[in-house]
Amino acid sequence: MAKITVLGGGTWGIGLTIQLASSGNDVTVWSALPSEIEMLEQNHEHKMLPGAKIPDSVKYTLDDKEAVTDRDILVMAVASSFTRKTAARLAPFIKDGQIIVDVAKGIEEGTLKTLSEQILDEIPSAEVCVLSGPTHAEEVSRFMPTTIVVASHKKEIAKYIQDVFMTDTFRVYTSSDVKGVELGGSLKNVVALAAGIADGLGYGDNAKAALITRGIAEISRLGVEMGCRPETFSGLTGMGDLIVTCASMHSRNRRCGILLGQGKTLAEAQAEVGMVVEGIFSAKAAIELGKKYNVCLPIIEQVNQVLFEGKNAGDAVKELMLRDKKDELDG
Repeated sequence: MAKITVLGGGTWGIGLTIQLASSGNDVTVWSALPSEIEMLEQNHEHKMLPGAKIPDSVKYTLDDKEAVTDRDILVMAVASSFTRKTAARLAPFIKDGQIIVDVAKGIEEGTLKTLSEQILDEIPSAEVCVLSGPTHAEEVSRFMPTTIVVASHKKEIAKYIQDVFMTDTFRVYTSSDVKGVELGGSLKNVVALAAGIADGLGYGDNAKAALITRGIAEISRLGVEMGCRPETFSGLTGMGDLIVTCASMHSRNRRCGILLGQGKTLAEAQAEVGMVVEGIFSAKAAIELGKKYNVCLPIIEQVNQVLFEGKNAGDAVKELMLRDKKDELDG
């Protein structure tokens, strides 16, 4: 079994910790937050995952060097906005060739880099891969059937991670399309905000289906222009992740969108959700990618206007409905 450190004590990191430790792996959880480590050590569960018990074998640390020394795998599970900072902080202690599995989702505003690219900027000697798919920590922590994808440029690393993570309730597929997997996982959060806004406005299943299907069309168009495989976006990390994020109340992006649709400000919605809403951080970067690759992203554009320009959510939906007539498969 593998020696693994999960970097980050949030719900997703703890969901994976429960899975990995229950399979017999030697798991340590690191966090930069003393209060988080104290909560986990004392309660053996995360306060946002009540009833999902962490195995007693799991160890905890606040020490940077201890966390990454003599580890087979590091799981980067901090929120996407802290990925680069965490990688830079731990870089002095990380060995050459260290396998790092990024499990967060996001695109960096300004550089337009994915999370794996940010990690490689700070730790160029690492072997970085990505684990992504239609997964909620609430279900993974309770061993409910889940499927996910590990993407790596090296087949042997993808297969190694597949072997370590796969169980009878956690099925892992492999992929070589790292960029496509990361893009799908990041941009679906922005579309989920739109789906939540429609729910908050009181719209029905018709609107939800339209946003999901037209949303994946936007993501796919951009992904293909960026050199990704089109099949990726019809798979688990594209359509699969988009469906689960747009449809479930476990989704913090959807919940935030619902509050925006009900008339709350962005600050009020974020405060009520109480956790990081990843789609907010990816929304501006998605628009910049659309401009860079000359791809039209009408849903993502309207989400940005609601988030950052104070646009009325109902007006945003009307503009989407009244766009110029076109063929469904155009572009």
